[in-house]
Amino acid sequence: MQHVSIIALDKSLGSAITIPLEMLSAANDVARARKQTDKINQIEIIGTGNKLIQLTGGLAIRAARSIHQVPATDLIFVPGIWGNPRAAVRRHPELLTWLQQQSAAGATICSITTGSYFLAAAGLLDGKSATTHWRNFDDFQRRYPRVKLQRKRFITAADNLFCTGSVNAARDLMLHFVGQLYDESIANEIARQFTHELKRSYESLLLEQDPHSTHNDETIIKVQEWLQGNFQNLVQLKSLSEQFGMSVRSLNRRFKQASNTTPLQYLQELRINHAKELLKRSNLGIGEVADRVGYHDASHFCEIFKKLTAVTPKEYRRLVRNKLFLAESS
Repeated sequence: MQHVSIIALDKSLGSAITIPLEMLSAANDVARARKQTDKINQIEIIGTGNKLIQLTGGLAIRAARSIHQVPATDLIFVPGIWGNPRAAVRRHPELLTWLQQQSAAGATICSITTGSYFLAAAGLLDGKSATTHWRNFDDFQRRYPRVKLQRKRFITAADNLFCTGSVNAARDLMLHFVGQLYDESIANEIARQFTHELKRSYESLLLEQDPHSTHNDETIIKVQEWLQGNFQNLVQLKSLSEQFGMSVRSLNRRFKQASNTTPLQYLQELRINHAKELLKRSNLGIGEVADRVGYHDASHFCEIFKKLTAVTPKEYRRLVRNKLFLAESS
């Protein structure tokens, strides 16, 4: 049995606490239903004292124990703070010491959004890759210059330390932890219950970037915006480059430099991501979906779709679509 500590502090985001709590509790329920009692883990909400904790939005909870009553734990979740995370760090120096002790003892620590401020203030992220909520990038980098801030990553991992840049990223990373604490079968069941997506690999999550838009090349941003509005039409690279006053070579070079991908790869991702939504939320045929997103050859569409998602459109629809179809009219 592993022990999981979900930290709760005043002004914590409720979702930063409830997502780990609900997904791990559900995994315990699945293990219990399958009579796999050896896989059931102990999950506790831990505070820094014994008082009632006021979360953002007016929700109040009481921790099962305080950090002073938990000398050892295996997995720790540090929540994001609504408002100013620096003030929360100053209010809880005892939490920094406890995190240092638990990390030294081998505990795995995962920060959710601005929870990374606690890890950085404790010195745990010095020389390591980390991320945080995008609104705090500049402040975080200025305040903790020894941390290798990854502005294009939603999830980072360094030894036993994980950081997430959004609540959705935390949900995705939870599937990794469920797989570790339980098994892949239970992780797949939790994925089906809590997400509409296929369970993605841990490696793909670590490599995942935001939608290639965190850069300052205004011309390339305009190209991206144009592609987002015209992906369903025929797109020719020569015409696109001329439209924005560049050669094809310059467009490819600047696009790659700004977004770490090529214009054609970016276009493919736009089309496939839109196709995934249509497969999930409509009952259009595969050929109709292909046509809607700019592929007039259904077999070519299926080939590209499988290349980018590892499954066929038909398999994807079967695995992720909602029980109630949102049918589109023709």
